[in-house]
Amino acid sequence: MDLGLNDKVALVLASSKGLGKAVALELAREGARVIICGTDAGALKATEAAIGALAPGNVFSVVCDLTDEEQRKRLIDQSVAAFGPIDILVTNTGGPPAGAFEAFSLDDWKHLYNLLFLSAVDVIRLVLPGMKERGFGRILTITSVAVKQPADNLISSNAVRTSLLGLVKSLSNEVAPYGVTVNNLLPGYTSTNRLEDLIAKNPKVNEVKETIPMKRFGTPEEFASAAAFLVSARASYITGQSLAVDGGWIKGH
Repeated sequence: MDLGLNDKVALVLASSKGLGKAVALELAREGARVIICGTDAGALKATEAAIGALAPGNVFSVVCDLTDEEQRKRLIDQSVAAFGPIDILVTNTGGPPAGAFEAFSLDDWKHLYNLLFLSAVDVIRLVLPGMKERGFGRILTITSVAVKQPADNLISSNAVRTSLLGLVKSLSNEVAPYGVTVNNLLPGYTSTNRLEDLIAKNPKVNEVKETIPMKRFGTPEEFASAAAFLVSARASYITGQSLAVDGGWIKGH
């Protein structure tokens, strides 16, 4: 299936590692021109090299702390200067720390709000006018299955990521007449470095496999395939949706 992504300009946030990296690689495979960003310059360069080997000339990287407003603006300015207007935006962040409610101070909550919610809002705000002008745009937020079924000991993710659900649904209705779709992708337990770290700190996390109908963790590539479809030309009539890629873990409808 031709997804219609050839030469589309895609910005994938927090994409030097993990799910963001997997999505960036998949979009490059489909012919998109991909901008990646992250705070770890070494990891970012390694990912840029991997994408460059796959799609020479179709990757550009920017070191960016998504909690910093000025750096977010610079990210957009440099991206547009390198590849032109952004057609596809995939918002993403590193995973918040595990812990119970009393483990987090008020400053921690402010930081998490800035990282998980405000960073997405601001970057969307910066790219949306151009998408509306051109009559095409794809916005995809990456959150977590925790927004539908809270995960134990991840209260920060359960709470703050949920706010993006209201944003996605409301914004999708506002921008649908302009040819812009807005969707949300919910990764379940997926074999990334973050999951490995969680298992290292608490081996019982590995037992979650038994609660997943497929009896295994997902792969980043499986998640990235779903992301690529939702930001494609083929998904032009899908908007305002939250799709779980979780092997059936969520128990509700």
